[in-house]
Amino acid sequence: MANRLANSTSPYLLQHATNPVDWWPWCDEAFEQAARRDVPVLLSIGYAACHWCHVMAHESFANADIAAVMNANFVNIKVDREERPDVDALYMEATQAMTGHGGWPMTCFLTPTGEPFHCGTYYPPSPRHGLPGFPELLIAVRQAWANRGDQVREAAKRIAGQLAERSAPLTESAVDDQVLAAAVEKLAGEFDQQHGGFGGAPKFPPSMLLEFLLRHHERTGSEPALSMVQRTCAAMARGGMYDQLAGGFARYCVDGAWVVPHFEKMLYDNALLLRVYTHLARLTGSASARRVAEQTATFLLEELSTAHGGFAASLDADAAGQEGSTYVWTPSQLVEVLGPADGQWAAELLMVSPAGTFEHGTSVLQLPAEPDDAARWERVRAALLAARALRPQPARDDKVVTEWNGMAITTLAEAGGVLGRPEWIAAAAGAAELILSTHLVDGRLRRSSRDGVVGTAAGVLADHAWLVEGLLALHQVTGADRWRHAALPILELAQKHFADPDHAGVWFDTAADAEALFRRPTNPTDNVTPAGASALACALVTASALTGSETYRAVAQAALMRAGAVPAKAPQAAGHWLSAAEALAHGPVQIAVIGAAGDGARAALEAQARWAAPGGAVVLAGEPGAEHPMLAGRGLVAGVSAAYVCHGFVCDRPVTSPEDLQAQLRRP
Repeated sequence: MANRLANSTSPYLLQHATNPVDWWPWCDEAFEQAARRDVPVLLSIGYAACHWCHVMAHESFANADIAAVMNANFVNIKVDREERPDVDALYMEATQAMTGHGGWPMTCFLTPTGEPFHCGTYYPPSPRHGLPGFPELLIAVRQAWANRGDQVREAAKRIAGQLAERSAPLTESAVDDQVLAAAVEKLAGEFDQQHGGFGGAPKFPPSMLLEFLLRHHERTGSEPALSMVQRTCAAMARGGMYDQLAGGFARYCVDGAWVVPHFEKMLYDNALLLRVYTHLARLTGSASARRVAEQTATFLLEELSTAHGGFAASLDADAAGQEGSTYVWTPSQLVEVLGPADGQWAAELLMVSPAGTFEHGTSVLQLPAEPDDAARWERVRAALLAARALRPQPARDDKVVTEWNGMAITTLAEAGGVLGRPEWIAAAAGAAELILSTHLVDGRLRRSSRDGVVGTAAGVLADHAWLVEGLLALHQVTGADRWRHAALPILELAQKHFADPDHAGVWFDTAADAEALFRRPTNPTDNVTPAGASALACALVTASALTGSETYRAVAQAALMRAGAVPAKAPQAAGHWLSAAEALAHGPVQIAVIGAAGDGARAALEAQARWAAPGGAVVLAGEPGAEHPMLAGRGLVAGVSAAYVCHGFVCDRPVTSPEDLQAQLRRP
């Protein structure tokens, strides 16, 4: 049996390379093999940090008897959803349509031409909890294919056709002030007044919605919008989803009160939440929001940095085969590490009880209030962190994903500029260097790399959008034109290869010349990460403000109008779209600071601009006479460094003091 996964750049595929299952990677040859053998394709999709993916792998894919059934009756394909988000998106849509829910591991049965006819998620090795046993399912599918193959194929074609109909372009709809205000009102009605956040268990960090609400408050002064952000950010940071010892957020909480997380830590969550907490600290001066932002940035740099300068995709939920074992504590363990006095104090402070909040009497650490003795807390935290480092540690998926690194580059550059942390900006620049030198191959962008070796998967729309956003963030915070000159060709690539030529404002997630799937994927809704189209809209808004391009602005507005029904009807599925709309409604805000390099007055104005600028604004500093579109024609005022603030097409008078600049930027 060929080990076709052994040379993969995906740690998830490598985890399955020694299974007795005859796995194929996603490739044309696998489907050709299915057609020659006249058997269905069994498609299994997951990712390295997924707990239940590990469970199914151990129970079924490592089982020689189950593997024998799979090998005899199917062509088995294993896909890392993080490397192939296009494949994942199509079959997740099918799974949700067939079952009413989705998740990973995802298990789909396909015809040799790729159409799905039966889909599900996790299956146990024997029937339990209302789920059929995986071997029984395999036999049932085999029998259906053998006895009713023509009917199965026809059903698969109908399913594919129905999914295509559901993906038809939305009717154009404006996202104006009324829609933005209504979105806030609708979110307020869905807000969890007791615990913060939206909806019940499981509860996910609503980073995109929080960014939108902050931007809306900055533009309109809406107190309900700010209150939802403050209460949610405080609750998330106090609860078990946030690592109280090392910083960084877990993927989500299994309960509605932010107590027990699903322990994997994802790059994209932490990058997006770093932006939210930075902007909250900037807007309100909150010391706790600033602390969380600083600790989250530290987590990115210390736990997810790779040897080649990028950021790893995730940390696993499990360690030594046990979910959460690295992170949970009992009262006796605290006493063992800290001694009786500090152990008891820590147990009360961190809500560690004999009954426990997790499994087997263990508790997830929470910090419901700021410690009354900060020095004691720092001593305790350091001791617990040192003890935790001696435990088995979660595995790390160290592939570098373009999209998620673009998020990290964006937010580290922004946060570094706001909070005065040049080492964060340097880390963002290092990641950008890696992506530009490794992921751009023959003028086209690839999705991921590992250990400095680029993968084969083509970049999707979100990869292009977030890389552009990250490069333009670096351009703003460093003033270096090289980042802008690198970003704009990638933006042109996206417009050339991903736009729907037949429908203005519609964007496909795969390029026109990408591998053909049973349907070309397109999705206007924001999910755990922003939709590719909404990410591109934000990148276009940023580029338009920096370059003065009316074309970029018009393309962004067309995309927003095409997706307008989503924020109008379901704002929880449109947080990033709403953020783009707020940036446009605010102008977007442009702040140009003019002064000689090294001039203290210029530095003070630039620092004030970054601190007080609303979300979605662009800030750039340069010397008099600069040819940059944002700086050209602007000079010193009475020989003194000056700041110029414009809201779209309307500009304020230039100011020379940080106080006057703040007054302009914080004006209702």
